[in-house]
Amino acid sequence: MRRAWAGARQGIRHGADRVDAASPPGRDRAVDALRAFAILGVVMGHWLVTALVADGGTLHTASPLQHMPWLAPISWAFQTLAVFFLVGGHVATRSYASAGAKGTPYRVWLTARLSRLFKPVAAVLALWTITTTALLLTGTEFETVRTLAKLALSPLWFLVVFAALTAATPLVTRLNPLWPLAVVLHVDLLRFGLGAPQSLGWLNLAAGWLVPYTLGAAWTRGELERRRSGWILLIGGTATTAGLVAWAGYPASMVGVPGASVSNLNPPTLAAVTFGLAQCGLALLLRDRLRRTMRRPLAWAAVAFVNLSAMTIFLWHQTALMATTATGLLAGHLPGLHTVPDGLVWVAYRLAWLPVFALVLAVCWAAFRSYEHGRTGRPGGSRIVRAHRSADRAAPVRARRV
Repeated sequence: MRRAWAGARQGIRHGADRVDAASPPGRDRAVDALRAFAILGVVMGHWLVTALVADGGTLHTASPLQHMPWLAPISWAFQTLAVFFLVGGHVATRSYASAGAKGTPYRVWLTARLSRLFKPVAAVLALWTITTTALLLTGTEFETVRTLAKLALSPLWFLVVFAALTAATPLVTRLNPLWPLAVVLHVDLLRFGLGAPQSLGWLNLAAGWLVPYTLGAAWTRGELERRRSGWILLIGGTATTAGLVAWAGYPASMVGVPGASVSNLNPPTLAAVTFGLAQCGLALLLRDRLRRTMRRPLAWAAVAFVNLSAMTIFLWHQTALMATTATGLLAGHLPGLHTVPDGLVWVAYRLAWLPVFALVLAVCWAAFRSYEHGRTGRPGGSRIVRAHRSADRAAPVRARRV
């Protein structure tokens, strides 16, 4: 057993060394590390705060934040969408500038980026179309089917917003982040302070995420290289968010809570955007440390793998949660899986379920990863290495969510 374990470790280290040696020397590995942490943060956040409660023959959504609002700091740790858009804006503007220098038309550049973004979506839509049809035909409660389909397809909103911002990259390349921030501020003032229709808040779906996206463009322009920029964003964003929560009535949770009158995320509020500024500041401050850490072959190989599987992980992590929950019903109402999330006992059980969710997600990854990258036709060599090499030539999309 020890010999087999030693052999496995040696194989892993050898593979990591190959990835490290084949990666372009000029690659900013901190960008990939930030993206990997962001995608894993979204996955863990959903797995921790999304509950499917069994009520007779019906499943309905709930959240531990409903019953234990003091757990709101969990949402601060795992609501990492702003980092997605920061990295996405940085990579997109850098890629667009490179394409322009090579004479690549905008249409060709955009098609290449969006095709990588949307190719894996077809598999998700096909599977859930078949699944929902089968559930309805077998007499499953409509409310249960609606809940499952809504959760499974909820990650797609991120892709639509991200695709729109990607398409607008030439227009926002030099846009100051203060402009979309001012839009968010005025929209919230109108709907919360002056009684404007709440539907006005949907303007923030674009403006709110445009703030970190344009920060990414500023990163590309070299305007955020000084550590002072990161500290200003971190301290200013944290202080403003704390003030909005303490004195302006914004929720403390940075994710939606079922039954709450106001959600910070759906659509984004000023508090969510200022919180995102703090996250972006922290991300910028961590760049140097991440670059040093990513010099270690094992750490870099792990980050490279998450980046190359990010779309598959993002699109299928909710399906993994729901597949586990639905299958578990065969054994009855299991704690932490089908029970009301109203105490620390539920939290303990949910933590115990996380490895099961990860295992089911690994099965989904094995089944659907080809939709993200296509099948490799050349034997030998690492697909991770090849994808990272091509990324520096064509700069395809690697930013994903949540």
